[in-house]
Formats: sequence, structure tokens, C-alpha cells
Amino acid sequence: MLRRSVSSPARAAGVLAVTSVSALLLSGCVPEPAPTASPSSSATPDADSTAPSAPVLVPDGSAEDNLPVFTATAEGIWATDQRGSGRAYIDALIGAGFDRESMQVTQDQTTVGNPAESLQFSVRWGQDECLVGQVGPSTGQVVTAVLPQLAEGRCLVGTTRPIDW
Repeated sequence: MLRRSVSSPARAAGVLAVTSVSALLLSGCVPEPAPTASPSSSATPDADSTAPSAPVLVPDGSAEDNLPVFTATAEGIWATDQRGSGRAYIDALIGAGFDRESMQVTQDQTTVGNPAESLQFSVRWGQDECLVGQVGPSTGQVVTAVLPQLAEGRCLVGTTRPIDW
């Protein structure tokens, strides 16, 4: 059975008043429409702006300031099939802006011709610091550090390979 609601004009006015007040109050809760992109702006963010930027050489910075680019450069070579080549690290560091004349690198092979268990490379920085890297099977990863220079402005102990290429 259907039931019909009978309402008085006073009740209808009350419902209308409550509905109007509710609509007025809730209108402040409606979010603003999103602005549309202007013709000069892109609707999607630039892919490069969301990617972390690669570290860069800071020529006037300290060794500590340049450790991130030194490390990133070494990690880039470590991730390739050239990971056991001292020349690859030196060439990449030169490409990153480090000074060839300030570098040292150890031999890629032992005295009996086996691949070196550990390969070290360095960049002398300023008057008293060195950026030093070590890679190889003995470390299993790239290890870098800022260390004090040794006597005569050297960074690595022992005999190093001439960087003559």
C-alpha cells in the first residue's frame, strides 16, 4: 500500500529554509576548480625536473664538496664490464672535469698477470686533501673517501701506474 505524505505549507517552508542554510554552509566546502594550463606552460611536468640531478664538479669547492661526483663517476664505471680497468676510472674522472695531472692509479694486474684484487685511484685536491677510490673483488663495491695528502702531494702509497695516455 502506498502512503501519501501530506505536508503543511509551514512544514514545507521549514524544510526549504533548512535546505537553503545547509546548501549555503556546504558551499564553502566545495573545492575550487583546478586552474587550466596556460598556453605557455606544459600540462605535464618535465621528466627531467622530477629526476634527481647528477652531481657535478665544484671546481672552487672542497674535496668533500666533490666527493659525490667522484663517487658517482666511479660507480658508473663499476656498473660496466670495464670495472677492472684503471684507465676507465681515470678517463671517466677526466670526463667529469677532474685534472689528469692530479691523478694516480694502481696497476690493473698483479706481477704474475692476474687481475688485481683491489684497484685504487685518486685525485689530489687543493693543498692537503685527496679523493680516493677503491674497487675490486676484495671490496665488492665502490669505496670512496676524502683523505689527507701524503708526503710530496701524493694520495696513494706505493708504486702507481703512469697516466700517459
